[in-house]
Amino acid sequence: MNVLTIDKYKNYSNKRVLIRCDFNVPLKRCGDIEDITRITKTLDTINYLLDKGAAKVILMSHLGKPGGKRDESLSLKPVKNKLEELLKQEVTFIEDITEEKSINISKDKTSSKVILLENLRFYPGETKDDKKFARILSKYADIYINEAFSVSHRKHASIHAIGEFIDLKIAGFQMEKEIIYFSKYINDPKRPFVAVIGGAKISSKIDVIINLINKVDQMIIGGAMAFTFLKSQGIDIGKSLFEKRKLELAEKIIKKAGHAEVMLLLPEDVVIANSIDKPGKMKTVEIHKIPDNKMGMDIGKVTIRKYKSALIGAKTIIWNGPMGVFENDEFKTGTYEIAKAIAKESKKGAISIVGGGDTISAVNKFKMTKKFNHISTGGGASLDFMSGKSMPGIEILIRK
Repeated sequence: MNVLTIDKYKNYSNKRVLIRCDFNVPLKRCGDIEDITRITKTLDTINYLLDKGAAKVILMSHLGKPGGKRDESLSLKPVKNKLEELLKQEVTFIEDITEEKSINISKDKTSSKVILLENLRFYPGETKDDKKFARILSKYADIYINEAFSVSHRKHASIHAIGEFIDLKIAGFQMEKEIIYFSKYINDPKRPFVAVIGGAKISSKIDVIINLINKVDQMIIGGAMAFTFLKSQGIDIGKSLFEKRKLELAEKIIKKAGHAEVMLLLPEDVVIANSIDKPGKMKTVEIHKIPDNKMGMDIGKVTIRKYKSALIGAKTIIWNGPMGVFENDEFKTGTYEIAKAIAKESKKGAISIVGGGDTISAVNKFKMTKKFNHISTGGGASLDFMSGKSMPGIEILIRK
């Protein structure tokens, strides 16, 4: 993929650089930031540009879904304060992006070098991919950098339309990693290539599963979505969650895997309980022995051993989705053991790619973030990329 990356371009001196960041951070009721990960991941790019002599580094992002209207509870002011703390310098905050005097601040050599624009989604033009709004944003800079992979599957003004108005478009450090791992290692993987797909619903990952079926050597299925596959095979799953409308699709996927000579692995045993909220007495049973009044919450010991065995010797592993209700410590074992197995193969040299909000939450919970080669910052974006769908925010970066 012919994309200009931040370290390949050499002339940032005295240039205004506009960065599309992802500062969509979780906020507490008091307005404080709950998790600053999305801010810290952008610091390398910001500091690199400052070190290279950029005249201004202008940051822009969305926060939440204000619906094109100003909502002070979704202001980026808390992000501005946190950036000042982390960068150890003043950050100028622009309240009204569209005013000419605001744009002129980016040209003022006496103002602070780092500027943060207010929430892009306070303006209806952002989510409408409006060219007029994109043109206004482009006036802030000489160079555009996309560091927001997580929204690069969206046709929004700051992601897509802006490409018409700034000639020099560059991928930031984080964006470069996402492109490398999701493009290079999935389209031309080292083999054996194993995909671990979990989570609640097949419907959210249909395209990923179908696309990967043609690429992987083995596919491991876990989480509640496994019960849709099992149900499609005539197995009684008790009260376990499944998608009735996707039973036919699940059956087709199983057949497709067979035609592609891909080993598709399903659970052989599960941990059962009364419900998620009130589990009651738990036990592990074979997959075809789930009582009518019980539901599966996690993969069992036999399945864990089978899945871990399938991962041994893998050279490329992609993991998206937990194996069970890991948020409850009583049902975290399957997800934890699979995480450990993938980390073990990574240590032996396998390329490991972790994506999806729930999967990242699990990895964070287990304090294992440093044990994988790449943890994607994109939820829906990583799913779309893995599915082979259009990525507008990356397409505008491709040099023709």
